[in-house]
Amino acid sequence: MLFRIVILSVKTKRIIKMKLPVIVFNMKNLFFSTMLILLGAVAFSQPKIQFLGAEHDFGVFKEEAGPQTFNFIVTNTGDSALVIINVVPSCGCTTPTWTKSPIPPKGQGKITAVYDPAGRPGVFAKTLTVHTNTRPELSVLTIKGEVQPHEKTIEEIYTFAVGPIRFESQHLPFTNVMKNEKKIRVMPIINTSKAPVKLEFEGLPQHLELKSNPETLKPGQKGIVEATYDANKNPGWGSSTDMAKVKIDGMVQNNIYYYVSANLVENFSGLSKADLESAPVFKLAQTTVDIGTMPQATTRDVEFKYKNEGKRDLHIRYIKAGCGCTAIQQGSTVIKPGEESSIKATFNSGGYSGKVTKPIYVYSDDPKNSEVLLFLNAEVTPKTPEK
Repeated sequence: MLFRIVILSVKTKRIIKMKLPVIVFNMKNLFFSTMLILLGAVAFSQPKIQFLGAEHDFGVFKEEAGPQTFNFIVTNTGDSALVIINVVPSCGCTTPTWTKSPIPPKGQGKITAVYDPAGRPGVFAKTLTVHTNTRPELSVLTIKGEVQPHEKTIEEIYTFAVGPIRFESQHLPFTNVMKNEKKIRVMPIINTSKAPVKLEFEGLPQHLELKSNPETLKPGQKGIVEATYDANKNPGWGSSTDMAKVKIDGMVQNNIYYYVSANLVENFSGLSKADLESAPVFKLAQTTVDIGTMPQATTRDVEFKYKNEGKRDLHIRYIKAGCGCTAIQQGSTVIKPGEESSIKATFNSGGYSGKVTKPIYVYSDDPKNSEVLLFLNAEVTPKTPEK
């Protein structure tokens, strides 16, 4: 279809006639054209996030200064609203808050990072992952610094108080002590009073010696508790704990004890390669025995069979039950190469109910297996009440 356009030429005052095709628009073409225009507008309308610095250094500060705060400034450099959806810190030491309302184009918001240094001395570097409606969706902020540990108080350094004397701890651990060894350990103490105080200990076993150095501490004076552990005088093996009564100026402090622990082990350090190759071998048939179901207040015998697969005599040094409910029947303590034997025990179900597991500790001179842990399992059923 053609239509005619009449143009009046101003210069020549002549009428110019032109024939052009008629363009017909229907509703379908109009709809798709409109959608393309709108989609194009959306595609080019996006928020953009910009930080006035994505990293902050708090520098060096003291732990007692408390939580440190910094605001990261956020600018929307795009042309549609910016939304901060979430901010996730890399650890619980950092607490973030942020602008919750949409940030308009050219507008600003902030992300606040609060770092808590309590109990965290030393250098740190933590991140905050920022989730937004931008592309890409994630941005990362960093805070860093160095926390100087706070100066500890007397109470924090010396945690166990017995009257005016404070000990670093109520427990002095020796960890491993060889059976042929005499070992010494010390613990700091202080007299917090304004008068001299004499410190002594009472009720010590023969293998343990405790003394204060100096024995009498002047006001405010620091000293040490010196402990000497002679494993030769302790017939036990494995984990061992002793407690001593504390005396202040000659008076025993009621219901107050000082604890000393040690783990007594065989000394294999002097064995040669040949000694190790010809050593005894403690080979158990099984390390766990299931007793099965048994009623309360009854007993059941268990047996752990083993063999010496080494080339020298195997010595069973010590057998210790994990609780008083298990009685050990001590058999032969020397097993020849190739011989078999067993460890027998009697379990008393007493007032237990349900599944019960009890340990038995066995110590031998097998250098590769000197401490063995055995278990007995039982299912204890409650007694039926008598009618």
